Amino acid sequence: MPYALEARGDPKLGLVAEMLRDCGKVRLKAWGTSMLPSVWPGDLLTIQSVAHDEVIPGDIVLVLLDGRFFIHRLLERRQNPDCISLITRGDAMPQNDPPAGASELLGRVAGIRRGHRSFVPSRRISLLHSALGWMLCRWDRFRNLALRIHMTRLEAGASHP
Repeated sequence: MPYALEARGDPKLGLVAEMLRDCGKVRLKAWGTSMLPSVWPGDLLTIQSVAHDEVIPGDIVLVLLDGRFFIHRLLERRQNPDCISLITRGDAMPQNDPPAGASELLGRVAGIRRGHRSFVPSRRISLLHSALGWMLCRWDRFRNLALRIHMTRLEAGASHP
């Protein structure tokens, strides 16, 4: 599977693309907050290489846009006569990302490790999950409080295996 943008910018991006192509799987640590409450900073994500026709709306995917990784939820696949566009958005983001081409799709999140728990991310978003994402996107104080609570829980869990 070719990755058209792998050589541009940060060499780490090319390394991840190469590992996905050669091994079919890579693990990345999440840093941002755009996918709250589905993905939290510090989560270890297992990314599996997939073709554009293997992902469906609801999947959390890794795309390379403008020389940056985005791990966001796939909302829609648009089939145009000459190309395929993937529409993604972070669960805690107010707007969709710019459309990604099929060659910019690097993989799908196949698993999440958070503290001592591992799970497969859900494709379906509950009403509560959507409401939390909306609040975390728009209320800085709420997001900061949620992140502090999350970090405290992780630290407490790390001291009690």
